[in-house]
Amino acid sequence: MSERIQIVEVAPRDGLQADPADLSTAQKVELIKRLVAAGHTRIEATSFVSPKAVPKMADGDAVMAGVPRLSEVSYSALALNQRGVERAIAAGVDEVCGVVVATEAFSQANQRASVAESVQRWRDISDAARASGIKTAVTVSAVCGCPYEGRVEAQSVLDIVAQLAETRPDELALADTIGAGVPTQVADLFAGAREHAPDTTLRGHFHNTRNTALANIAAAIDTGVRVFDSSLGGVGGCPFAPKATGNVATEDVVYLVHEMGFDTGLDLDALIDTTAWLEAQLGHGVPSLVAKAGGFPQPS
Repeated sequence: MSERIQIVEVAPRDGLQADPADLSTAQKVELIKRLVAAGHTRIEATSFVSPKAVPKMADGDAVMAGVPRLSEVSYSALALNQRGVERAIAAGVDEVCGVVVATEAFSQANQRASVAESVQRWRDISDAARASGIKTAVTVSAVCGCPYEGRVEAQSVLDIVAQLAETRPDELALADTIGAGVPTQVADLFAGAREHAPDTTLRGHFHNTRNTALANIAAAIDTGVRVFDSSLGGVGGCPFAPKATGNVATEDVVYLVHEMGFDTGLDLDALIDTTAWLEAQLGHGVPSLVAKAGGFPQPS
C-alpha cells in the first residue's frame, strides 16, 4: 500500500474568509458536504473570531450545526482567544486551531497582540480545549516572510516553535502565509522544527502567491512531513496580509502527491467537479490548474 499524505481542507474557513463573494450558511454547509463526499476526513469548517474583524465567518455556530457528523470526519475551527475557544467547544468542533505570527508587526495587524501575548493566548486556548477532550493544533504563520517586516530569521521562528511545543499540541504547522518561501528555506525550517518539537506532528501550510507552493510541499515531504493544508480551487488569502493570494489548490496538491506515489484517500475527479460547483457559487474563476486541465491524460 502507498504511504499516506493527509490533506486538511481549509477552503470553508481560510478559503472563504477573504473571497469577495459572500456565501450563505447553506452554501458553506453544502460545500463541506461535497468535500466529505470527495473523501476529506479533516476539514477546517469555520472560525470563532470577532465578526467585526472577519465578518464572513460570523455564522460559525450555524455552520457547525449543519455539517454532516460522521465518525471518520474531523472538523476544526480557528480560535484566537478564550471567548473563541469557548464558542468552538460549545459548537462541537473536534479540533481547535490557533495561530501565532512570527513577526511583531504582522502579529499586531492580525491579532492586535504581541508575539509573546499570542503565545500566552495559545497556552490558555490549549488548556481549555484539552480540558474538554478536544484536539489542538497551532500554526506559526509568516515563517518565510512578512508583508511588514520583510525577511524572517529562521531562529526567531524556531524559538516560537520551541515555546509552542511546550504546550504539547497534537499538531504544529509552519505557514508561508504570503507565499514568499522557496524549497531550500522550507526544508531548513522543517528540519529545525523537528529538532525543537520532536514529539509533535508537523504540518505544512503554503500559499501560492509566487508560484512556489507545490515545490515547497515537495521539499517538506523530503523532510518527512506528511500533513498539508490546501484549499479547494486555491481560493482564499489572508485579509491582513497585503497581496496574499489563496492557499495552494487541493486538486493541484492531490495530483502532485498521487503522481509521486502517495495516497490521500481523495477522489481527484470529485474534487474537480466540486471546484466547478464552487466557481458557480462564488461567481468567479479560481486559480487551480488541475481543475482546468484535469488529471493525468488518459489514452483515447
